[in-house]
Amino acid sequence: MTAKSAAVAHADVPVAAKLEALLTLQHLDSQLDEIRRVRGDLPEEVRDLEDEIAGYEVRVKKFDEEIQGLNDFIKSRKQASKDAETLIKKYDEQQQNVRNNREFEAIAKEIELQRLEIQIADKKIKESQYQIDVKNAEISGTKSKLDERRKDLDNKKGELDTIVGENEEEERGIMAQREEATKPVEDRLLTAYTRIRGNVRNGLAVVLVRRDACGGCFNTVPPQRQADIISHKKIIVCEHCGRILADVEARAV
Repeated sequence: MTAKSAAVAHADVPVAAKLEALLTLQHLDSQLDEIRRVRGDLPEEVRDLEDEIAGYEVRVKKFDEEIQGLNDFIKSRKQASKDAETLIKKYDEQQQNVRNNREFEAIAKEIELQRLEIQIADKKIKESQYQIDVKNAEISGTKSKLDERRKDLDNKKGELDTIVGENEEEERGIMAQREEATKPVEDRLLTAYTRIRGNVRNGLAVVLVRRDACGGCFNTVPPQRQADIISHKKIIVCEHCGRILADVEARAV
């Protein structure tokens, strides 16, 4: 069905039928609200734990990458130290065959520079190894927290799965009924219904007039307005809270 044909079809639905459908929809949504209320904060707690665990996993991965970088740096410094030792050995041999003091002193300077290079490399290696030890300690602490949070998540998911399992069939049935209840109602009215539900504390977007008052905010509804509501000729909302007033409840005689 195209949007145009759907609009025409909805236009042919009497207002009374739309209001009846909205009342049914409200009843079904209230049942769903109650089912979800039983779950309490568990869904949000599960999401929070999942986010926290993901954060810890990212942190561990980052530490691992940093440690890998430090190990690569240590490897390069060890190679530099090894290269310096090779050069020192070479210069020692050259010193045995110098022709004058100037050549001897020049080679001695080179040897001193290479020894300094070895000292710097050793210092950098020690510093990097210290950083690795610190990061490994951080990883250990983070993994400990990660294990705790994973256990918490398993417990919370177990609780939630149990609750969801108990109401799953009922919820599916209500959702199917809800789908049917929306068919006589145009999208514009459904959008307004959803918006009102989101703006009121108890989720009641469609109410009856009871004892001359709105069933949502309990403000008085004048007799003439009640007569308009009973006629079911148009959608009427409460002047005070904006809820849809579907009908006037008959008083017991």
